Amino acid sequence: MQDGTQRGADDLSLLNESEGGSLPGEPPPPYQERTQPLPVYHPTPGESRLAHQLTEEEQVRIAQRIGLIHHLPKGIFDPGSDPSDKKVKECVICMMDFEYGDPIRFLPCLHIYHMDCIDPWLMRSFTCPSCMEPVDAALLSSYETN
Repeated sequence: MQDGTQRGADDLSLLNESEGGSLPGEPPPPYQERTQPLPVYHPTPGESRLAHQLTEEEQVRIAQRIGLIHHLPKGIFDPGSDPSDKKVKECVICMMDFEYGDPIRFLPCLHIYHMDCIDPWLMRSFTCPSCMEPVDAALLSSYETN
């Protein structure tokens, strides 16, 4: 029976060491709701506001922009075996080298970026960070030709 008693004490110590735990006989810590940070949107490049602060027109434009971003091709970085395939080494936004398996997005101008870097960029400015080519103009013209 001593093993069972010892095991019970160990179980309690594990519970007490867990995050936000309390000792036996003490009241539990106050409830704290863990909320996700509210998304911030950029109706114009130099302006940022929370979603509930946007006008209906701004919300529509941002929804359209999100839709256009999701229509851009994406893939997984694979440097290939040919040395000429290794021209693109780094994402110019974060300046980190691309590594095999990184999720990437292709812009119409054929520049590539990490998805986690280019998607927020495009929410602020719908131009390629390398060549400043407007992304939406190229997208819209590709829709018109099809």
